[in-house]
Amino acid sequence: MKKKGFKQLLSKLLPYVRPHKTSFYMSVVFTLLAISINMAIPILSGLAIDCMIGVNNVNFHLLYEYLIIILIMTIMSSLLDWLGEYNMNILTYKTGQSIRNAIYHKLNNVPIKYVDNNSHGDIMNTMIADVENVTDGFLSGFKSILCGIFQLVVVMVIMLVLRWLLALIVIIIAPFSLLLAIKITKKSKKLYRQRVEIQGSVSGYAEEMITNMKIIKAFNDEDNAVEKFNSLNKQLYDSGEKSSYYASLANPASRLVNGILYGVIGVMGAFMAMDGLKIGRISSFLSYSDNFTKPFNDLTSIFADLNIAIASAGRVFELLDEPNEIDDSKLPILKKCNGEVELKNVDFSYSNSFKLIENLNLSVKKGQRVAIVGPTGCGKSTIINLLMRFYDVDKGSIKVSSKDIRKVKRASFRSFYGMVLQESWLYNASVRDNVAYGKPDASMDEIIEACKQANAHQFIEKLPEGYDTIITERADNISAGQKQLLCIARIMLLKPPMMILDEATSNIDTRTEMKIQEALDIMMEGRTCFIVAHRLSTIENADTILVMNKGSIVEQGKHNELLEKQGFYYELFNSQFGV
Repeated sequence: MKKKGFKQLLSKLLPYVRPHKTSFYMSVVFTLLAISINMAIPILSGLAIDCMIGVNNVNFHLLYEYLIIILIMTIMSSLLDWLGEYNMNILTYKTGQSIRNAIYHKLNNVPIKYVDNNSHGDIMNTMIADVENVTDGFLSGFKSILCGIFQLVVVMVIMLVLRWLLALIVIIIAPFSLLLAIKITKKSKKLYRQRVEIQGSVSGYAEEMITNMKIIKAFNDEDNAVEKFNSLNKQLYDSGEKSSYYASLANPASRLVNGILYGVIGVMGAFMAMDGLKIGRISSFLSYSDNFTKPFNDLTSIFADLNIAIASAGRVFELLDEPNEIDDSKLPILKKCNGEVELKNVDFSYSNSFKLIENLNLSVKKGQRVAIVGPTGCGKSTIINLLMRFYDVDKGSIKVSSKDIRKVKRASFRSFYGMVLQESWLYNASVRDNVAYGKPDASMDEIIEACKQANAHQFIEKLPEGYDTIITERADNISAGQKQLLCIARIMLLKPPMMILDEATSNIDTRTEMKIQEALDIMMEGRTCFIVAHRLSTIENADTILVMNKGSIVEQGKHNELLEKQGFYYELFNSQFGV
């Protein structure tokens, strides 16, 4: 991760703060007013003390007046302070909301490669915890610094007016506490950066383990999973402990300096009282001395928060600075699709160190069913990624209806495809909404008809609320096969001119698969279809079977033709059905 300076990170944050700047101004104004009122209270308390001249010599009438005024000012100060905090909370929440919206928008615009290559848990940690660190650290810290400076100036003027000699002592000695705190917190800056990075790793690992808990238990790997998590958690603890150690030193160290200063002022004030200085004025000065050192003490904790904010901001803006997919807003729309697809001299690899697909050529006519078979890792699903332009080819071209897909808008040609993947995806909504995901305005009759064709209607009616049943977040309230049936129904509702079926019936029992296959056969009639299958029995009726091995098409033809050749396909087929 390329490190960014404080000013650079702050400049990146400002665009998200500006729309809510009114809340910031109001927060600062209310807080400054609260500070101003608080600064007047020590004078009044000193005057109240001076009303008590001696035994049986107390000016109760004036004392009560001062006490009532102090009470009113304390209430006003507390109310203004609350309004300041309230507006600051609004600012931080709205700014955090804006940044998270930007991150989510970014994730919808980065290449699929970024999402594939980064831990989903780490991305979620950046979106939630890091954003919160940024808004709390930068915004609250900046406000505290601004208000602290104001308090220092006001208190310094008052102290100089009350007793300039004592004021000079305070003004000279107090900053040493801040210098000491800065020196200590500098040591923790690198540790805070390590802490947020490890926190992302912990979140990523936890998300991965929770998602796949059934697999972990099935392989009795709980102990190893716990051991690895404990190791990551120990790293997080160590980095947190070290950074907190230095940060926790700063405040006591500054308070030690301030305590010594307070004692010095108290002793000198006592000697001055012997020369006639009023006790009330000494009391007021001691209060102002404490108020003068308070911002220095607060800054020590602000520095710790800023270190966390800087480390988190680096991760947030690293994500936001990721390059988007190549902009296609000025490209024309593919308005019509005749179902013809051509791959010409296509080369592609996920990394430079390993060549996957080389010189791939394929011509698919309208309405053809193209089956893609081969051993694991041969490039079957990669072809699907290239057809949908989830990844761009390194060399060559892919054309749909004679148009290079890199020269038309992605959304326009993708809308002509219907996809059913091996990993079925449903979201937290009703069954009806999930089926109508690609066609939100579909009528209920259309949805029911699509579900009947997909052989899903019968099990849907048995659900507690039928089509209004809410699918849970991980779709755990229906079976894996039922998930896939709903995904198939989703495509049957769309009736696109081209279809991609990537192991579309892998989670369905053989009896249901036969019924689904009949429905798919009807729906595929006249449509260009790409079928990725491991079960070769499902693609015997394909118009063309592409047999892939190591990224290349090694054989091509119909099922019977390929068996007669007794080549690579023959070996694959007999490995499943041969004796």
